Amino acid sequence: MVAGYHVDYREEDRMKPDDMELLERIARFEDQWVTTAPPEQARLGWDWRDVRMYPATLNRLVVEGLLDTVFRSNSYTGYRLTDSARALLIEGRPVLVEMPPNAPDIPADAFDDVLGHEDVKELLLAAMAAPKPIHVLLVGPPALAKSLFLWDLERVAGDRALWVLGSSSSKAGLQESLLEKRPWLLLIDELDKMDGKDMAALMSLMEGGRVTRTKVGRMADVEMDCRVVAASNTLRLPPELISRFAVRRLHPYTTEEFRRVVVGLLQRREELDQVMAEEIARALGGRTQDVRDAVRVARLASQVGVKRAVELLLAA
Repeated sequence: MVAGYHVDYREEDRMKPDDMELLERIARFEDQWVTTAPPEQARLGWDWRDVRMYPATLNRLVVEGLLDTVFRSNSYTGYRLTDSARALLIEGRPVLVEMPPNAPDIPADAFDDVLGHEDVKELLLAAMAAPKPIHVLLVGPPALAKSLFLWDLERVAGDRALWVLGSSSSKAGLQESLLEKRPWLLLIDELDKMDGKDMAALMSLMEGGRVTRTKVGRMADVEMDCRVVAASNTLRLPPELISRFAVRRLHPYTTEEFRRVVVGLLQRREELDQVMAEEIARALGGRTQDVRDAVRVARLASQVGVKRAVELLLAA
């Protein structure tokens, strides 16, 4: 029994063997249709052409209480699943969607703007090329190359990647973001700040490749071929979550290494010439090891100059 619904199982007993599959097909279409159809069309309901089923089949489902007729004219009959049908799907088999394996091409030079960390580069490239998911967690204090690796992966994966900030993921809900985007690659910054509910959804994705969301009258159970690359400042995370990752620790750059990273990043990402990139790198020397600061200074320097940008952004 599903809370809030009464299911007459005498009606279910009259269902034909393939009716549950028909309901699943309709539910898959309807879940997408209700979010994309114009309001006027949504009010009229969908018709037999939308789900590619004979009107006689749909009429039988109406008689059995599984479909509602929400609109009827001489040329159009609009349908919608009943709450009883939704309840049967939840108690029976969930709506299952298999993801296509359209993996993006990750080039060998994807991490050329990251100085050093050659073993991490090799691990990430191999994990992206593996036929089955290998999840990687980059750990280290703030302002290392962790975010650079995530930025590079987002850049090369394009719309097949989903970027999530752990400290704000629960505002939209990780499950909803995954179901809407259905990424091949999930990138998580600040994993250690992620909400417990979102961590549970993440562990389900990583362990079995599934994202399940249950709402009143609706259930989605989606299979995803999704890799996870996350960054965290600490390993103070649930042991069961850590065990799902290949964990790699990153160590701070030297002053010279940081200068070279900043110069390369600003030339490649912000399209600065070498002279300006070097000026910003020198101005940041001893003040920070966060490449985000370099990007912010580069963007503000066009308005107030490098020296003043550093003063404004990195004032003690």
